[in-house]
Parts: sequence; C-alpha cells; structure tokens
Amino acid sequence: MMRYRAFVIGCLFGFLLILPAWSNVLPAAEPSDAPSGALKTVLEDQHVIGADFWVYNDLNRALLQARLENKPLFITFRCVPCEACAGFDAEVAQGNGKVQQLAREAFIPVRQVEMKGVDLSLFQFDYDLNWAAMFINADSTVYARYGTQSAEGPDAYNSLQGLENTMRRVLELHEAYPENRESLRDKRGPAKPYQTPLEMPGMENKDALRQATTRRNCIHCHMIHDAEHRGAALSGEWSEEMLWRYPLPENVGLEVDADHGIRIERVLEDSPAARAGFETGEDLLRVAGQPMTSVADIQWALHQLPPSDTVVTVEGSRSGEKSLKLSDGWKKTDISWRGSLWSVPPKLRIWMPPLGAKNRQKHSIAPEEQAFLIKWINTGEKAGQAARKIGLRQGDIVVGLAGKPLPAKLTPSQFNARIKLNYEVGEVLPLTVLRNGKRLDFELPLVE
Repeated sequence: MMRYRAFVIGCLFGFLLILPAWSNVLPAAEPSDAPSGALKTVLEDQHVIGADFWVYNDLNRALLQARLENKPLFITFRCVPCEACAGFDAEVAQGNGKVQQLAREAFIPVRQVEMKGVDLSLFQFDYDLNWAAMFINADSTVYARYGTQSAEGPDAYNSLQGLENTMRRVLELHEAYPENRESLRDKRGPAKPYQTPLEMPGMENKDALRQATTRRNCIHCHMIHDAEHRGAALSGEWSEEMLWRYPLPENVGLEVDADHGIRIERVLEDSPAARAGFETGEDLLRVAGQPMTSVADIQWALHQLPPSDTVVTVEGSRSGEKSLKLSDGWKKTDISWRGSLWSVPPKLRIWMPPLGAKNRQKHSIAPEEQAFLIKWINTGEKAGQAARKIGLRQGDIVVGLAGKPLPAKLTPSQFNARIKLNYEVGEVLPLTVLRNGKRLDFELPLVE
C-alpha cells in the first residue's frame, strides 16, 4: 500500500513538473468571463441541455485533457443567437447517434460559443459560417475542418452522415500521427500578426466587447472577416479579391457528395477537373498535397491558392495525381450570402425586402421583374441621411437599377452584392422607384 501511495505521489509530482512545459505549446485562449454553466444561461444555449459531454467554451482545458488522453479535439464553433444552422447544431450538440458515440468515446468534444479569446493563428476557417468545426491534435496540428455554406444554404452541404464520415477519417489521421505530420503541415494557416480578435486593428467597439459576454455583446465569427476588411482598408491593402474566400469544389469543376464528403458526384463539363480526366464516383484523396476529409477541407486547400492563373495538384482514388490548370477569376462565385459582405463599402443603410405577391399584383409588377419595398431608412447613419436627403421614402418600391429592371430572381442579398462589386464610395447609384403609381428616378450618392 505504501509503495502504491508513493507511486501515485510520484506521478502527480511528475505531472506538476511537466505541466508548465505543456502549457507553452498550448495556444492562448482567454478563459470565458463567466463559468460555463452561467454562460449557457446568459446565451440561452438550449441545444446543450442534457449534453454534458461537451467541454464548454474552455479551449485550454480541452487541449490539456486531449494531451492526457491522447485523443483528437472535435471543436465546434457556434454563434448561438443566429438562426441559420440551428437545426444542424441541435442535432450535433445534443448528440445524434453515431456522432454522439464518436464524440464521447474517441474525441475531446468542445463547444466554443464566442470568439473573444480564440487564437486566430490556429483556428482559421471560413468565419462567415454560423456553424463550423475543426479537428486538431493537442500539439496544435490541424487534422480537418467541417462546415460549408453557399448561396444554396448550409443544408446543401452539411449532414450528420457527412460529419460522421469526416470524424472517422480524422481518427485514421490521428492513428497514423506523427508519421503523417508533414502531410498535415499546410492544414494550419500562416501565423497572424495578432493573436485574438480583440487585438485586430479593424475590430470595432473593442471596449464594449471586452465586457461580459451576452447575446448582444459577443464576437460573432463573421466579425473576424469584418475586421479583416477594415484592417486592410486602414493599411491600404484592401482588394476586392479578398471577398472570394473558400471556393467550392464546383469552382474547379467537381461536385462532391455532401453525405460522403470526398466522393465526386459529378464532373462539370468543360471544367479544369474534366480536362484533367477526373471521373464520377472516385474519391478525392489529396488536394495540394493535403489529405482530404470533407468539402471544407477541399475549400481550405483551394483557399490558399491565388485567384489568378495557377495550377493545383489533385489526387483521385482512380485517376491518381493530376494537375488542374485554373484561369484568372476562377474563385468568383455568388457571395451574396456572406454576412461579412455587409461591412464592405458602399453601404446603403436601407432595408428593403421583396415586394409581396399581393402588392406585386396591385402595382402591376411583371413576372420577369423583381421589386423591393423600402421598409426602413437608417437616418442615424450617413448613407441613410443621404437617401433621405435626395427624397427616398419608406414605402417606395425599387424597381430598377441603372435604367434597367431588376431580374425576377434577384434577392436582397444579391442586390447588395451587386452594388458593392460594381460601385464605389463617391459615385452615385441610379435607382428607379414606384411611388403612388408613378416611376421616379433618383441618383443616390454613395457616401460610406
């Protein structure tokens, strides 16, 4: 018995001796300003009720636990107040079947619900997502990413089956680690000149954000991209190319089965992938030398490439390694869904949803045309004041841009994106509106 006690004491003493060395390799993550239980209540995080297997908003504790148990970390990033991805988040957080079993038994599962103290050099992913996951080793090696969105919405790509498949591929990578360390090197992005969001030059309202986290005072993921935009503008490094982030596999000609995660469902005609000889039904094993586990992994590898003429190596399970030749502008796609696009100038400060069916009929709007109803003008901001000054009013119906009718399927987000991609601050926006049955033309100065 004495020898057993001496052994236990010796182990504890040894643990305390090496703990400082371990902490040196852990990325900094400021502890939450509230205990996890209190934070759940403050954020009204209903999706984790009864799901106590998650390490809640404490990355440092999770990293230490992963090292002790030699398990990979499964870290989900979720903006709790956001409605998008709420259904998928609930199924993952509350532990759907096999996903729950894998998370409990094979991973250290972490639910991160704020970005305040997150190390941005390690945790790099598409911050415009409302739900995202990263899988890492306790030594900060990145295994994989999961979570994808587009103009088609998140449900087009995220699925429990796809997540489960990614988790199993991560376990294979973890089992082969560290022999495969070199192949994983580029899954971690280059170091940032700042560590956490509150250190970003372009992050607004820092004093308020340093206060206690609430549903209304939280650093949302998309705010990271917002701060990147503002920081680039301040330094004179802004470029429109920054907007074309995380291109989908479709941009190179590959449609991937979302439930499988890496299997080619279709090769688009006359695309780089088609010209390289890839086939439907084969799996994408590597992109740019990186092992693939998900659509998000494919996006990460493509994200690192320049938007101009370039070449990327892709390895298929049947085709082998091929070189895809990509032409200038290959990253461009519909980015109207991105939340961070709203922070890009020019800004209108006008809320105008599509005109309802009843009012479309009343105002004789043609089926092939779109119309937006101005429901609110934010006169507390410069752009709203400019709109008011030239005579735009709530209740006006926007039916034209630059002398042309609006296309029938144009969404408000796409209208917003069209303005940001085709106009600059200092120019005027030519709008046509309906008011009391009459068409009126306005030239709206773009002031911010």
